[in-house]
Amino acid sequence: MVKETKQIYYGKLSNQKWPLYIATTEKGICFVGSLNGGETELNEWLKKIDSTSVAKNDLDKIAYCAEQLEEYFKGERTNFNLQVDVRGTLFQEKVWAELMKIPYGGKLTYGELAEKMGNPRSSRAVGTAIGKNPLLIIVPCHRVVHKNGQLSSYRGPINMKAELLALEKLK
Repeated sequence: MVKETKQIYYGKLSNQKWPLYIATTEKGICFVGSLNGGETELNEWLKKIDSTSVAKNDLDKIAYCAEQLEEYFKGERTNFNLQVDVRGTLFQEKVWAELMKIPYGGKLTYGELAEKMGNPRSSRAVGTAIGKNPLLIIVPCHRVVHKNGQLSSYRGPINMKAELLALEKLK
C-alpha cells in the first residue's frame, strides 16, 4: 500500500516585530513558528511530523492565517477563526483542546490546567504537552504560567511568551 503524500504550504509572516513561519495544509493551519525560530525551526518540525510530506513556499496559501495573526498583533483580534490540522498523542490533543478554552486575557497555572483536565497530578505532563504545541499563539500555551506566577518555558522563547502576555495585557 502506498502512503499518500501530504502537501504542506508555508511562508514567513512579513511582520518586522513578529517574523514567524506559518504552515498549512488543505485541512487547516498546522504550524506557527516561534519568534526568530526561522526556517530551521520549520524544517525541523517538518522532519518530525511526516517524512512523506512535501513542503512548498506559498504565501497565497497562508494568507488567511497571516491576516488573522497580524490582526492579533495589532490588538484587533482576540479569537482565531481558523481550521487546524494538528496531530499529537491523545493526551497532547486533550491538553491543546483545553488550552483553546483559556480566553484572551486569561491565565492559568500548569496545575490548574491539569486539574481542569481531571488529573491534578499531571502538571508536568501538561507542561511537556505544551512544549510540543505546534500552533503557538493560535493554541495559546503562552497563557499558562508557573504556580508562583513566573513565566516558565514552552516551545517558544521566554521573551516571546512575555511579549504575548504583555500584548494581551497580562503581566
